Amino acid sequence: MQDIPKTLLNSSPIVILGAGSIGVAFSAAFSEAGAQVLLVDPDVARRDAVPTALAHQHQAITTAGLSKDTAGTVVVTAAPDDHLRTAALVLECGPENLEAKQGIFTKLLRETGPETVLATASSAITISLIVPDKAEQARCLVAHPVNPPSILRVIELVPAAGTDQRFTTKAAQLFSAAGFATVELGHEIEGFVLNRLQGAVLREAYRLVAEGVTDVAGIDAIMRLGLGPRWALSGPFETAELNTPGGIGAHAARMGPAYKRMGEARGETVDWTDALVARVTAERREFLQEQDIPARVAWRAQAVAQLIAARDKLLDESDDD
Repeated sequence: MQDIPKTLLNSSPIVILGAGSIGVAFSAAFSEAGAQVLLVDPDVARRDAVPTALAHQHQAITTAGLSKDTAGTVVVTAAPDDHLRTAALVLECGPENLEAKQGIFTKLLRETGPETVLATASSAITISLIVPDKAEQARCLVAHPVNPPSILRVIELVPAAGTDQRFTTKAAQLFSAAGFATVELGHEIEGFVLNRLQGAVLREAYRLVAEGVTDVAGIDAIMRLGLGPRWALSGPFETAELNTPGGIGAHAARMGPAYKRMGEARGETVDWTDALVARVTAERREFLQEQDIPARVAWRAQAVAQLIAARDKLLDESDDD
């Protein structure tokens, strides 16, 4: 995707509605990329808390090595006034309340310019629930972050059936210009991708505790000391590929039957068809050629070692506090 011209990010304001933790984190990320951010909240106490919260976010961004030399501005206000007409993006970061979001988007559709992207940072509410009329959905979508978005720079872009691809693309370009990796979903689904993956892990974690297989400490230890570090560097598909000689196909053949039994014992439908495994393999080849897998395996071994060293240092410092 071609990057959006920096002049658009710099000259057209980014309006963020809601000065809670998510809204402040987005404000920090966009302003660090040079955007002129208008952070809107009617609550005076929240507005008064913004400078301190922003300072913490900027410090975290610097610590993470994400700071840029193109710092913009954040203006905190009780109302957006005429800025809605010229905004490149209006990002709603209010409470997870459907009726409230519906009211906000009704106002935004009426008061924003025709080229303004309208997004909600909702964790679970789809845009088709917020804007039920398909004819009004063209500029609207969900932009679901990982908390805190100032540091964890990946965002799910979830269009409704009526969302115009042009505005999904524009949203992706704007977030990319602010340093986010964007994942565009093909269609709406409850929980999006992040919460469906997270939910799958949590559902099984609760079951294992309920069944007496292990306790909470055991679950957390396995995730923190085992799966977590690997997944921090390689997602589940790459992990499967790097762990198994022969790659995705070999892993599916070796572990697929066991995963099928485990899933179906939980009442799930598990069907890793040959066509699906072939598709996953083909998509992995777009990122990593087969001849390059051994080098990637070697890289991961060294990267995991460095990650563990950094993690353990942080844990030791935490114990000393």
